[in-house]
Amino acid sequence: MQRRSFLKASAIAPAAFALGAAPAGAVSDSQQLVRLADELDASLFSDGLAVPIAESSTPSALAAGLDRTLVLGGGGEWYIAWYCGLFHGLLEQGVDASALAEMIVGTSAGSYAGSSMASGHFHRLRAEFDFFGHFPGLFAQLAPVTDPNASQQRAQKINAAAKDGSLATRQIIGHAALAADNHLNGSAIDRMAAFLTGDSRSDWPAAKMHTTAVDCYSGERVVVSQATARKNSIPLAHGAAASSSLPGLMGPTLLGQRYCMDGGMCSNPAHVDLVAGSRRALIITLNDGLKPPFLTGIPHPIADNIRQVETAGTRTMWIKADPPDVNLLDPKQILPALRTGYERAQREADAIKAFWG
Repeated sequence: MQRRSFLKASAIAPAAFALGAAPAGAVSDSQQLVRLADELDASLFSDGLAVPIAESSTPSALAAGLDRTLVLGGGGEWYIAWYCGLFHGLLEQGVDASALAEMIVGTSAGSYAGSSMASGHFHRLRAEFDFFGHFPGLFAQLAPVTDPNASQQRAQKINAAAKDGSLATRQIIGHAALAADNHLNGSAIDRMAAFLTGDSRSDWPAAKMHTTAVDCYSGERVVVSQATARKNSIPLAHGAAASSSLPGLMGPTLLGQRYCMDGGMCSNPAHVDLVAGSRRALIITLNDGLKPPFLTGIPHPIADNIRQVETAGTRTMWIKADPPDVNLLDPKQILPALRTGYERAQREADAIKAFWG
């Protein structure tokens, strides 16, 4: 009787049960279930976080009316260290990129670097630590270094085998990420976020900061800005952590009601389309996306992505770190990356001043 009462009251139950074959044209149970799932998805995910990736030269609503915008792509622990060295060196050269930029889009490593600067915590790190002394060792201790288990290896292999950035491919990678047992590295991403973003673990203090991620379940691009962060109770540190949740290594990370993975798991890995329509965009990426090192098999045609932004009327300056083919997740590479980024700042400072002056 309990089961019968439940079925009668449930919105899922059909009005009647028929024996034998269903009449022609009748909706099957599986179709009804799919329809219900779609309806529930539409209700649950009406959170303002999903922003479709632009397929053409389309001005971004987020960049409307803005002059200077900054895009920071991803690239593992190596690239976080490189960013720290770069922005430390630029500050010494009188270039405060986070203050000059009216909008910052950060993905993976770029979400950490951008959040650290936009929240003001990067300045505190510079004041508290010797950047070429104690800082690299402390940073290295936070990086996950455990050997992957079977489910993590599965997610990593699926990610590496991807051949396109379609929605279906993002869903397959996302489902593998959800199925991976990352408990050994579970706290590493939280420690990294806390170290680099400081007191941004309870709010989204910087209105100019936008982080990107990919919804593991739906495959949608997720963009977290201050308004949607506060609507969904997402602190800045969590936005950065989700953007850096590499499948089979860390995360996924919960943003609102969405489990999300690394924002680089798509064919527009730096999400440059989000600054289309701004007057001047400084874009900094690991490389051109076409040569190693890689963190996914999804092709990353960054030059094409940038051309779409330029067609929308935005002037761009593109800086590529261009590391050697190193393990981007190796803590031993942190000090060399830090020094390389610092040295690069000496060469780029004047050009950035001229571009954004």
